[in-house]
Amino acid sequence: MPRFSCPRHLSALATGSIVATLLAGCTAGTEPAAVDPATDPTTPRTSASPSPPPPTDLPEPPPPRFRASKAMADVRLLAGEIGPRLATGPGFRKAGGVVTRRLSELGYDTERQGFPLPAGDSWGVPVRAGRSFNVIGMPKSFDAGEPHVIIGAHLDTVAVAPGAEDNASGVAVLLELARLALVVEPRLPSVFIAFGGEEPRGQGDDLHHFGSQHYVRAMSRPQRRGLRSMVSLDRVGVGGSVPVCTGPLSPPEVQNRIVALSQVESIASHRCELTTSDHWSFEKAGFTVARLGSTPYPAYHSEADLPAVVNPRQLSRTGRLAWAWLT
Repeated sequence: MPRFSCPRHLSALATGSIVATLLAGCTAGTEPAAVDPATDPTTPRTSASPSPPPPTDLPEPPPPRFRASKAMADVRLLAGEIGPRLATGPGFRKAGGVVTRRLSELGYDTERQGFPLPAGDSWGVPVRAGRSFNVIGMPKSFDAGEPHVIIGAHLDTVAVAPGAEDNASGVAVLLELARLALVVEPRLPSVFIAFGGEEPRGQGDDLHHFGSQHYVRAMSRPQRRGLRSMVSLDRVGVGGSVPVCTGPLSPPEVQNRIVALSQVESIASHRCELTTSDHWSFEKAGFTVARLGSTPYPAYHSEADLPAVVNPRQLSRTGRLAWAWLT
């Protein structure tokens, strides 16, 4: 309701035209209506500044690089902190937990593939029968029947060796490659396997490479059709040139490709023929393979195989070369 400021006695005395005159002079106390600046013609108009276009000259992010320092830290963890990793022993189980956790944290689907090991001789040390396992890291939504490659490295050691070069070096490079493969997609889906039971428990193939032999035997027909090649990383941290090996059965296409890439990448490499690593299990099954590593060194299979044996520069050479092949 409007409120009037005229006195009551004045309104009561005034009549006729006087009332009209007096009322015209009274001020109404009506609250003023709110003014909308958008419709009020007296409101100054301002134009909004357009958003600046997104910059088009931002530099491309640098490509991911193999981190030798991270690989070396993993060598120290496996060989320096955990130590000997006999395939049926507690050190191996602890190391297997580390690798499983790391692959899972990176974003891989992981699987443990168990198998039995017989009693035997681990480089002069009698060992009892037991069980070991492979740790398998697969990309999300991986289809084993589609073309893919395998990168493998054995996680176990002989009974007495901390195994820095043989083979924490290979596992460390494998883990760094697994990280890179989730940053930049490889040319083919890549499966990363830390094998158990690679070290011998006697003479001959039947008492050697247990984990990789078990993996090959368990492969389904779609897996066999899908696997294009396998590369083993075994003793990759010693020397100044990367050994690129096969056995006598594999066509040399993977070896040739890696050697050619070493020239492109200016990484020293040389060819060799060996059957003493997990690539041999795949080679005997008819797959094309290669092994990176195998330079002789004095601490081989001994208590002196400690992290100081491993050269970060050689880890880098091997890792960069393997990454060039994957991509």
